[in-house]
Amino acid sequence: MGFLDQSTNNIILDAVLTDKGRESLARNDGSFNIFKFAFGDDEVDYGHIKSFGRTVGREKIEKNSPVLEASTHGNLGLKNRCISINNPSLTRLPSLTLTGLTDSILSLTRTSSTTNFGNMILDQTLAGGGTLDPDLTDYSYRVTMDNLFLKYQSSTPISIDQDNVATYVVNSDPTIGPRGLSKLSFTVVAKAVSDATFETYQQKGASVVERIVSVSGMNSGATINFRIQIT
Repeated sequence: MGFLDQSTNNIILDAVLTDKGRESLARNDGSFNIFKFAFGDDEVDYGHIKSFGRTVGREKIEKNSPVLEASTHGNLGLKNRCISINNPSLTRLPSLTLTGLTDSILSLTRTSSTTNFGNMILDQTLAGGGTLDPDLTDYSYRVTMDNLFLKYQSSTPISIDQDNVATYVVNSDPTIGPRGLSKLSFTVVAKAVSDATFETYQQKGASVVERIVSVSGMNSGATINFRIQIT
């Protein structure tokens, strides 16, 4: 769904079904039901607020931001989701930190049973101390990764899109910290693909395939990306 700028007092929406939605509609068995929607701010550059202040910066955002059209690609249509928070005096949002990387990269080997997996720990963090607003505690996370080379251990993807990107929704670790911060312990596994497939996707001049994994909190909306190099 996208807003169309008609330079009038009317708000005009361009709404399309994603490929997944069309697939559900095509079943024609009564199971297709739109019960929620989300907004995003993919096209907004909030740097204008820092440069020009709230009043002038807001005007520049409203007048100069490009308006994206609705996309049928579910993973591209809404990268930065807006969230609703009931606390009007909220001043801080949590972020995500990740341990288990070397120089921000996880290195895996597709042909080894001892180095084809990486154990990761993801933590919600809140700068400055204090307790996290309960609405922002992430009790589950969305994880997306390339389904050809990678998989999330002990979980099944809820969807695999046309670009072979798998989406997993997984619960956080059972114990929530005293500040309301959650943790996710997970393992990413490199699949044993054939040499021909590996050579098709490897980087030019290097015997390595590099992929990006994205993890985002279902309540906070905080997102962190990290690189995986497969040899």
